Amino acid sequence: MSNKKTSKKTKKKSSQVSKSKLVKIFLLIFLFAFIASGLSYFIMKNENTNKSIKNDILKTEKTLPKKQDKEINEYFDKLETPKEKFEEQTEELKKDYEEVIKELPKKSIEKTEVKKETQRKQIITKTSRDKYTHNKKDKAVIAILIDDVSSSRQKKAILDIGYNVTMAFLPPQKGHSNSAKIAQNQKVHMIHIPMQASPKFKSTEKITLTIDDSYKRIESIIKNLRKLYPKAVYTNNHTGSVFTQNDDAMDKLFKALKKYDFVFVDSRTTAKSVAKKYALKYNMPYIVRNTFLDNEKDYTYIQNQLKKAIKIAKKRGYAIAIGHPHSLTLKVLKESKHLLKDVQPIFINKLPYL
Repeated sequence: MSNKKTSKKTKKKSSQVSKSKLVKIFLLIFLFAFIASGLSYFIMKNENTNKSIKNDILKTEKTLPKKQDKEINEYFDKLETPKEKFEEQTEELKKDYEEVIKELPKKSIEKTEVKKETQRKQIITKTSRDKYTHNKKDKAVIAILIDDVSSSRQKKAILDIGYNVTMAFLPPQKGHSNSAKIAQNQKVHMIHIPMQASPKFKSTEKITLTIDDSYKRIESIIKNLRKLYPKAVYTNNHTGSVFTQNDDAMDKLFKALKKYDFVFVDSRTTAKSVAKKYALKYNMPYIVRNTFLDNEKDYTYIQNQLKKAIKIAKKRGYAIAIGHPHSLTLKVLKESKHLLKDVQPIFINKLPYL
């Protein structure tokens, strides 16, 4: 009897143990299933969120450039006076330039130690500009250039001056992406090429020619400018006091300009400019400015600078004056038409010695 009772108790305990194991196994399975379902839910939710973010980004990428371009163009069309002057400030900008060409005797050259052979060659070699003699019977001419043109508003204001003024457009870059398009229907226009300035100048354009550039880089930039400005012939330097006095850099530039049928106008931001030397080397006309109109934003100052340019024109038969699209400069030019009665305002391509 006692053996039977013991056997029953053992079976009962064994049954209870197996039930307990089954419950634990079931709970573990349930726990794993719960965790797995939770993970899959979060993964799916995350994927949907990422898709939504990607879609938002794509939508933004499609609409943002147009919006940015519109805002940038509106900003620059309204812009009248920049916070910082476009041109770098050098002493040369304050000077009126009138080069005197003289055939110096050999002895005086030999005695002057400062004169190098290259300088001597420049002095005794004449360009078409140097050979030109003004006939007093002909009316003197003045070419007024407005640099840094980049917006349709500036272009409209320049056209509103009422006489011939040549516009020099900054190449398209951030902040003035449409400058080449704005130039296209202007029969005579120039390209205002950014070049390396002194370290003091901070407003450097992103694409600027530097003295360390290879010919390949300079040539590719000039080639691209030819595509952007198919009708342009004349170029000039935006800043560039460092670049234009460097022989190697200017040699590369003139070589590329010659290849793509461009002519260089020296803004002369440094007295050490070697532009004439390379105009002679590549058999190109040498063109250089005589006055800057608006180094000071003062009505009387700007008008007096214009009078100086007129005086030079009467003496030599021609003069080149450079200004900028400041509202004050354009106002002075528009209101100074009466000063031009003895000279004829011309586009840059009508200089008498070209």
